[in-house]
Amino acid sequence: MTHCLSVVIPCFNEAATLTTCVDRVRAIATEKIRLEIIIVDDGSTDQSLSLAQSLAREYPDTIQVLSHPRNQGKGAALQTGFRAATGNFVAIQDADLEYNPQELIHLLAPLMDDQADVVLGSRFASTHPRRVLYFWHSMGNRFLTLVSNMFTDLNLTDMETCYKVFRREILDRISLEEKRFGVEPEMVAKMARLRLRIYEMGISYHGRTYAQGKKIGVKDGFRALYCILRYNAHQAPLPVQFFLYLFIGGSAALVNLACFLSMYSLGLAPAPAALIAFGLAAGVNYLLCIFLLFWKNARWSTPMEWFTFLVVVGVVALVDMGVTTGLIQTGLAPWLAKAAASLTGLFLNFAGRRFLVFPEPGPEPWI
Repeated sequence: MTHCLSVVIPCFNEAATLTTCVDRVRAIATEKIRLEIIIVDDGSTDQSLSLAQSLAREYPDTIQVLSHPRNQGKGAALQTGFRAATGNFVAIQDADLEYNPQELIHLLAPLMDDQADVVLGSRFASTHPRRVLYFWHSMGNRFLTLVSNMFTDLNLTDMETCYKVFRREILDRISLEEKRFGVEPEMVAKMARLRLRIYEMGISYHGRTYAQGKKIGVKDGFRALYCILRYNAHQAPLPVQFFLYLFIGGSAALVNLACFLSMYSLGLAPAPAALIAFGLAAGVNYLLCIFLLFWKNARWSTPMEWFTFLVVVGVVALVDMGVTTGLIQTGLAPWLAKAAASLTGLFLNFAGRRFLVFPEPGPEPWI
């Protein structure tokens, strides 16, 4: 049986290596693997586009060229290429020759044997040759992989790898949003959400220096960290979600305490001061929850969401008021009484928002 592999090659100013890269990709075709090569020129200012078009004229049955009028980023190029792919399987191949196309054959094996839905090539779990380059760049990759694993509950060794090979139908279920290098953690987050059969295999790596044209930089690392939080927070394991909520709840608790002490010092009785302060803090908590943690599930205008939210807030407010006034009556300092009440409310708030206000749907079925 012959399988068609669509190889998407995002390209931005890679005239020096593009032809060699395409030749090496073409060389992996066999009787069982038919190739569809999709070059996406992302607004190159060198000769990359004209070289790609020349290759397409030379191999019209294998190569097609798509182009962006201006540079948009790797993520945008991949989105364009994925939409055009028609093969049984889809692979990503950078045009810079850091990765060896011959190894795509090995990555395809678990897919062709129906053991996997996605296979990633790891630069850090390999006995293959790997060029020694930047220590801190390597540490950055490992750190981002660690954080990504914490949020996805996967045990990858190289989340930022270029080599990701998919069943094409999987890409139909993944809607990408990131335009630049943030697309790597975004893809991993959305793969994890689908509960796919994910495999990882060691690959060689022939890295480039910045003098040779390497493009990823420090700001891309910060963007990757942001993307890990953005695309995973709402589906992260409960312990991770709770630690995020500690930040949200802690911020709201500080607002709660400051407002209560201000009103109490002005002579307002403890009970109304506690209720007003709690209401203000609840608003801060709700907005932070939506923007940082549960934004995927927030419906904003749904009456039931608001009703459930108000019920949760009301119950926790009564608990907060009861604990605060009760502890003050025992002789505890007002700030300690309010801090203890806020700590109790932190757990109740998280449980209410996670399971009642913004319930996460069940995981997608395994394929």
